[in-house]
Amino acid sequence: MTDIIAGVEIPGTSAVAEATEFLRERTNPLIFHHSRRVFLLGSLHARKLDLRPDPELLYISAMFHDTGLLIPFSDTRQRFEVDGADHARKFLLDRGFSERAAEVVWMAIALHTTPEIPGRMGPEIAATNYGVLTDAIGWGMDRLEGDQLDEIVAAHPRGDFKKEFLQTFLDGLKDRPDTTYGTINADILEHFVPGFRRTSMVERINDAPWPR
Repeated sequence: MTDIIAGVEIPGTSAVAEATEFLRERTNPLIFHHSRRVFLLGSLHARKLDLRPDPELLYISAMFHDTGLLIPFSDTRQRFEVDGADHARKFLLDRGFSERAAEVVWMAIALHTTPEIPGRMGPEIAATNYGVLTDAIGWGMDRLEGDQLDEIVAAHPRGDFKKEFLQTFLDGLKDRPDTTYGTINADILEHFVPGFRRTSMVERINDAPWPR
């Protein structure tokens, strides 16, 4: 049976079904529902902007974009966005997707918290970012229909999203604070972790091992 929410069809492929199960088993309801909302919201923005993302690749991007907060990809301490992108790349390549498809999804996830740049890139990358921005900070809600938003939230409830989402970020980043340098993720640690102070680019330049 076709799954349609707010006029957006969930792709009926085996990779989509497996990605859905991956999220259900390895993350938590907060991230699962957030990720599905990101796909739905990103799809609606793409429709408004006449973008034409591959629905399957957009779905994989949305579903994996925050996996790095809960499942670090390796022992290497790296940005959570890169962890999630690495998860998605492996997932796709293990299932016979092309290197190009895996690269598109990797970029969509790796850049999903980066301001301005994703919207200048391919449709999957842009739509993933738009979906994230709408669900996280309400960007672009005025461009979407109220009944569409209501249907999405009815299917994938937000609950106490703001509080729980910030806590999930904190839990996922507090043991690797150095990975937040130069990103919006440092905002979370600066707000919640006593004594945390972000390193500035001015300090890095002044501390560089050059005489002047």
